[in-house]
Amino acid sequence: MATQNFDYEAFAQNLAAQAQEMVPAEFDDSQKQYVVNTLGNFSLLSGKALAEDPNLNFDENQAVTITQIIAEWSFHKSVDLIRSGIPQQYWDAVMQKIAYTIFEIAKQTFSQGLPHDKILELVEHHVKKSYAEAITELKDKGAIDEGLMEFALGQSNMDKMAQEMKQQQENGGAPMPSADGSMPTSGGAVSAEFPKVDSKVLKLATVAMLFKKMNQDKVQTILNKFNPEDAQDVIKFMQVPNLPERIGAANALRCLQEIKTNLPKVTELNPNSVVARIRNSVSKYSSKEIDTILIRERIEVKRLVFNALEGKYYDKIPPKVASIVATHLANSV
Repeated sequence: MATQNFDYEAFAQNLAAQAQEMVPAEFDDSQKQYVVNTLGNFSLLSGKALAEDPNLNFDENQAVTITQIIAEWSFHKSVDLIRSGIPQQYWDAVMQKIAYTIFEIAKQTFSQGLPHDKILELVEHHVKKSYAEAITELKDKGAIDEGLMEFALGQSNMDKMAQEMKQQQENGGAPMPSADGSMPTSGGAVSAEFPKVDSKVLKLATVAMLFKKMNQDKVQTILNKFNPEDAQDVIKFMQVPNLPERIGAANALRCLQEIKTNLPKVTELNPNSVVARIRNSVSKYSSKEIDTILIRERIEVKRLVFNALEGKYYDKIPPKVASIVATHLANSV
């Protein structure tokens, strides 16, 4: 059956937008656009297939992860192609071969239920193999010479980014832990670029990245509800320079998707649920005590509360607003 609730179009657009911040600075505008467009197009095509093909049987998280893997490798290998010096007229054919390979390997490995690390290891192996085959085929057809082939085969933006991260750490830069809490190494491209989605460290760093763009008073209010140790880690990550670059666009999106998936669903907006929640919060108080609690509230809020005590819903207030009042009362009394 097709994947339910996977908004692949919005997801592909988000991936492409994030990629714009990650394209190497030395690329000209047309090269940057090629990287972004390639990543966006392949993400969209794979997402559409995962979401709409009735013969596939992946849940939303699996569809998201497969699309992310395709996006990440599309980014890295399109960068490698541009740096290789291979004429642009051959880029699309190489990238199509790579994207098809990733999609097929990902489908097979996810269907087999292989561990996440093993899936990424197999994808990386086959990406490198298909890239090498495509480059070698260009040489065999006479499109490029042997020297250009060797130079192209030596390109690896994945390893380059991992090496740069390692050098930042050695030079005293604040380290960005990988998913398992260890430090990424230049030899471990998978751990550096494909952290596990359930990494608490990476999630806290992603939250810190979001908090840096928010009003700090609001941030502090939210942090007050965190476990103290987690709050300290978030504050520490907020002080890390170039945090978005160190986390990586696709990693951040993966974490945000996981956080979103685990958020409680909004299921308490119907009037009966709101009435029950309000009664549960204030039923232990006398009418006089409730008057004191609500002394600063508007008359509509007071009516909502007292109606709820009688098992009735005050329909002058929309359920969404009433639910907010119920939550406020639960946290206040």
